[in-house]
Amino acid sequence: MAVTGADQPRAGAVQQVLADNYLDFSGGWAQQYLPDLMEKEAEVFGKRTISGFLSQVGAEEAMAADQVVWSEQGRLHLSYKGKVDTATASTIEIEDDIDGKDVGTDHGVRVGDTIIVASATLTKKCYVSAIDVNSAGAQQTTRTGIITAIPYGGAHLSNLSFGDDNPVTIMVYGSEYSKGTEGRAGANKPSFTRFTNKPIILKDKYEISGSDASQIGWVEVSGEEGQNGYLWYLKASGDTKSRFSDYCEMSLVEAEKAADASTILGGANDLVGTEGLFAALEARGNTSTGISGVNAATDLAEFDALLAEFDKQGAIEENMMFINRATALAMDDMLASMNSYGAGGTSYGVFDNDEDMALNLGFSGFRRGSYDFYKSDWKYLNDLATRGGINARNVAGAIRGVVVPAGVSSVYDENLGKNLKRPFLHVRYRASQTESRKMKTWTTGSVGAVTSDLDAMEMHFLSERCLVVQGANNFCLLN
Repeated sequence: MAVTGADQPRAGAVQQVLADNYLDFSGGWAQQYLPDLMEKEAEVFGKRTISGFLSQVGAEEAMAADQVVWSEQGRLHLSYKGKVDTATASTIEIEDDIDGKDVGTDHGVRVGDTIIVASATLTKKCYVSAIDVNSAGAQQTTRTGIITAIPYGGAHLSNLSFGDDNPVTIMVYGSEYSKGTEGRAGANKPSFTRFTNKPIILKDKYEISGSDASQIGWVEVSGEEGQNGYLWYLKASGDTKSRFSDYCEMSLVEAEKAADASTILGGANDLVGTEGLFAALEARGNTSTGISGVNAATDLAEFDALLAEFDKQGAIEENMMFINRATALAMDDMLASMNSYGAGGTSYGVFDNDEDMALNLGFSGFRRGSYDFYKSDWKYLNDLATRGGINARNVAGAIRGVVVPAGVSSVYDENLGKNLKRPFLHVRYRASQTESRKMKTWTTGSVGAVTSDLDAMEMHFLSERCLVVQGANNFCLLN
């Protein structure tokens, strides 16, 4: 059975007064019978706002600077990627750290370290006898990033089937020294990565003339901001405020920094953008393209791959999933298929299957391995006027949801000069003792409180904020 979506046109916000913005009773009032007027405006879309995601998973903090700067700790143990330089000389060139960042000659391997050298087919234990050598193993006066790794199981790496230019992974697991020797030559320092983000300024405005503000309508209005009555401008101003509140959240989810090649940079307004949630996860987080909703085994395999990736990162056990409807149903079907009675349609959960009981075909969470996942629908990904419409149009670039770690992270705040524990996601807004730009609203004109000779009321909305995504390596973006 096919389901066809409603195609009845729905009036949205427009910038000018149009004839079809009003109910036309011309001709209808000429008849002798009065129509039965239903005054109450029908709320056919339910709750229309989509904000609330960031308030559930993060926090909000004020800042008095033009940018926020934070640093994240590096890994504790030393592990690198590289290649065998000359197998007969047991030399290895270190190229990247285990996360793929180019380290050049700045690595932490020292003389005396015992390491594991692993290729696609071999895993051998070696002793580091020299660092900063040339291809032949001779010591150099400048740093080269090449080490000499003598295998415990043979004279040279070539004796153990390693060849020149073989890609290898190097892991330091300890050290070994002979009796009566001096201590270490050189010490390692902990490393960290520095991140920055800048707030953006968001604005909106609502305007109505004094005549229209004093004109009563026959339609009783209501809205998300609690407005009600027969004054239509109350509806319009409340909707503008609700829409602006949603923009404040949507901007922090969707925004991205301007690239060097963008013509936005260097213009009259000098716009630079800001790093939103999706951009941060695409650049620094995990991404997944599984869960097709067709094959349950494939769906579960995606989670197993995700767990393996989380094991490489912070291994935070509790995670919240905010997903669209199709992904939520696919997960329900996947979990139901794990039930031995699910295929026969008997039950999904653990309960007595009474004939008078409503059957619960959904799951709020599950545990796989040592990880707990709690799933929730994200209205932003379902609403046709927001990401739901984009996902329906652009299947290849659709975003199915995000996996957000629960708990807090400990980071060093350079503005405060100390370590702080914060949620992984939090919003920073500009504020001082005299000015708060978290959600600023003011009214100008001569309607209500008189501030000018303009025969109108202008409601202004402004916010200046950015999103801080700490530990993006613990998140996952579901594409």
